[in-house]
Amino acid sequence: MSTRLFRHSDGALPNTLALAYSLSGYAGGLWLMATASWPAALAATLWFAHAMIVSAYLFHEFAHGTIFTQPEANTRGGVLMTWLTGSCYARYEHLRRKHMRHHVDRADVISLDTKALLLASPSWVRRAMLALEWAYVPAVELLMHAYVVARPFLDPARHADRGRVLAILALRGMAFVALGMFAPRALLLYVVAYLIMVSVLRFADAFQHTYDAYAIPDSEPVPADTHRDKAYEQAHTYSNLASLRWPWLNLLLLNFPYHNAHHEKPTAPWYRLPALHRELYGNDPAQAIPMSKLLLPFHRHRVTRVLADDYGEVDPRAGHAEGFIGAVSVSFLTAV
Repeated sequence: MSTRLFRHSDGALPNTLALAYSLSGYAGGLWLMATASWPAALAATLWFAHAMIVSAYLFHEFAHGTIFTQPEANTRGGVLMTWLTGSCYARYEHLRRKHMRHHVDRADVISLDTKALLLASPSWVRRAMLALEWAYVPAVELLMHAYVVARPFLDPARHADRGRVLAILALRGMAFVALGMFAPRALLLYVVAYLIMVSVLRFADAFQHTYDAYAIPDSEPVPADTHRDKAYEQAHTYSNLASLRWPWLNLLLLNFPYHNAHHEKPTAPWYRLPALHRELYGNDPAQAIPMSKLLLPFHRHRVTRVLADDYGEVDPRAGHAEGFIGAVSVSFLTAV
């Protein structure tokens, strides 16, 4: 039995720094949001939001088992990250299993078909959701997070989790009441930081695949309507890099934008992805799209993508990504 804490010998320093940033940013950012002057509190809100973003991507690393040697340690780390990101209403093993299906099935196996739900909803509900999306409020993603909380009360297969969810709601509810009594401003800034986290994650998630999406039960296989081999996976995966000129900027998202490299070798830890990307694809990777070229389609299709039939078409070699509509409701934090 290995006694080494970190799975990879070169992982001690980068993982320790990432975990320290996540935890200190959460605790320190929240304290400053509650106690500091308004300018410092606003800066702390950005710090707090970024700490939650890093925590989300650390959850992803724990789910792939890239940080610690022992699976139990990765599970405990992953559970902690769900608490920091407000995703603890779902069981870690459910989130992990659904994300692994994304890799194995080479498809987006979604928990809730938000398009079908909105089309079946009263028109005023649909218009309200689309209006919020037009105003850059991540309404569909918030709906997915609400569904994670509600699913044990809607799905008989998850009824055993009702007591657990109620206990978490009570615990977090008391924490928010205490925070509001101590510093009402901090409660408001928490909401702002949470919306920043959700918005950043959804922007990254929107432009990493043009997979088919299936709202099917966990036990049901993906339909064999497409030949989903390794070539298909790479052709429908995109590396939406924060910057080609300054690769270090991708560290802001824990190198998650190196998505083709991640899918080629899902067990590669986050700090090795830039080198793996260069090794696999060279300096002119076919599937790389700078985020600067995705801002316009993110803005232009922000309403269209909610009810779109697919994620659109994209040719990275064309020098633009205007036809890339993007995905919604595919976050690994709501894949239950």
